[in-house]
Amino acid sequence: MFSRLREYINDKIEYLKKVKYSLLMDYKKYKQKLKPKTKKGQKGKAKKNEPENNNSFVKIVVAALVVIVLFVVFSGGNHTKSEDAGGVKGAYNNYGRDVKRLAREFDISPSYLMSLIMLECSGKKDVPPRFEKHVFNKLKDVRAKKKSDLESISYKDISNASDDALKNLASSWGPFQLMGYKCIHLGISIKDLRGDNSLYYGVKWINDTYGDYIRKGRYADAFHIHNTGRPVPKDGKYKTYDKNYVPNGLAYMKEFDKLFAR
Repeated sequence: MFSRLREYINDKIEYLKKVKYSLLMDYKKYKQKLKPKTKKGQKGKAKKNEPENNNSFVKIVVAALVVIVLFVVFSGGNHTKSEDAGGVKGAYNNYGRDVKRLAREFDISPSYLMSLIMLECSGKKDVPPRFEKHVFNKLKDVRAKKKSDLESISYKDISNASDDALKNLASSWGPFQLMGYKCIHLGISIKDLRGDNSLYYGVKWINDTYGDYIRKGRYADAFHIHNTGRPVPKDGKYKTYDKNYVPNGLAYMKEFDKLFAR
């Protein structure tokens, strides 16, 4: 508990240092603007009001810092680490306990799941959806019967779906950034992918789709499937959008192995 509190305080201190630096830079620029532009024979004129202006600005800076300190302290809310904090430790604080429980339930490596969360949302708790226009266009083609299906999603599944509904299906949701249309495969509604149960259904989809790869320790294939829908090609060349997706995932796993071993 105290170690987490110490981390939280240190994070806030670092944040305030950055704010202080930013405000000081603004102050220097402001001070520069106050320097009088004098002509020959007018040296020193217009300096009478400068101290008053400087004092006013200092008061504003101090007041701003006080407000920021109060906000930072009291916005800690019900958690010791900001849910917006990413990184390995932030991800562990945000998801570690729940992931560990779900990993036991589905017999899947918790380090793999946490690494996937790092790759997909940087470990942050508040994850905005990501709209994929090309997926939206493909779903529209399926609805218009111009395309037979999209990953087994057929006309029958989306014939009555509005454009807004298709946009939700064409967006990725939750910590694993699962595509909305996966809800049809899971037999759930889109709100389950973007609500409090998003973590559970994300792990369930992973288990149903390629859980055996994870249980066999084929983690590179598992990361590749999550990103591309297929295992690593026989030639060993990754087809992921980010060529470092799989190597980064494997590196994260080593870090999470240490955290879960504590």
